[in-house]
Amino acid sequence: MSKDFFRSAFLKIAILALLFAALPALLAYLDQGYLYQIATIALIFSLLAVSLQLVTGVAGLLHLGHAAFYGVGAYIAALAGTDYGIGFTIGLPLAGLGSAAVAFVVALPTMRLVSIYFAVATLGIGQMIYLVLQNWVEVTKGPNGVILFSGIDLFGYTVESEIGTYFVVAVTVAISIWILHRLSHSYYGNALRSLREDDQCADAMGIDTVRLRIESFMISSFFAGIAGALWAYTTGYISPGDFDFSESILILAMVVVGGLGSIPGAIIGALLLILLPEALRAVGDIRNIVVGVVLFCSILFLPKGLFGEVPALNFVRRQLNSAWQNNPDRQKVGWK
Repeated sequence: MSKDFFRSAFLKIAILALLFAALPALLAYLDQGYLYQIATIALIFSLLAVSLQLVTGVAGLLHLGHAAFYGVGAYIAALAGTDYGIGFTIGLPLAGLGSAAVAFVVALPTMRLVSIYFAVATLGIGQMIYLVLQNWVEVTKGPNGVILFSGIDLFGYTVESEIGTYFVVAVTVAISIWILHRLSHSYYGNALRSLREDDQCADAMGIDTVRLRIESFMISSFFAGIAGALWAYTTGYISPGDFDFSESILILAMVVVGGLGSIPGAIIGALLLILLPEALRAVGDIRNIVVGVVLFCSILFLPKGLFGEVPALNFVRRQLNSAWQNNPDRQKVGWK
């Protein structure tokens, strides 16, 4: 076996060990609910950033309303729990499917738009959804928000401990990011990249560009809905203010700072923009200036992101090459 294979396997084991062993052990040792909350928020926003990466970084569609679909998933999960007694096991996929369905409806009239026109359209859609959440008082409870008392209920077992909640969120986010990773680094992902590079050329080559845009938009919104459901179940309270335009800009900033087209970059960007303000909480309002300076310098000196698409693709290519080299009877395809 090659060195790349062992390096790849070691990195995967190290990441899983950090996520499911070292970090939970540290949180249990410190035994502070605030730190559990920060870790959970960082995981949720990592999923949000990676889900936006699929449609913005890979497919090249500037999406300015991602937080709205995050909010749709949160409200579906919360209202299903409070009004119909639907628990986490069914409510989580229901939230994702509901967000994807809303995305399909709003995508039909907008997916033929390109460039800044699509961005403005998604901005308008995001604001419309936000206003619906804000003003449809009979259903969404309006500005008062929704209180969810049920929490996380797995097949009849209620998860009450903070460490249990962390593990549920970590497993859900890890599986979701793995699925998005497989989609992004497949022939389907390459087709999405062809839309980003030259959609007219992709159309001339026989690729159904409109269908791919709608599919990527729905998949991205599905996982945004999953993140919204996790937010609702872990916080126990949601309100329209959690899903306004500023949240969409925050998620987009995570993607841009981390590196467009790079899933590791999206995760790094999410962790940076969630953990850095918390680490600087002791300095008060000055932390906002510090975070702004960090973002400005990262864009100025690393315009392709902290972990750009090319390093990410090279890393995946080494992984795939190692896998193919261990199967000499299988024809090498895809990256060569």
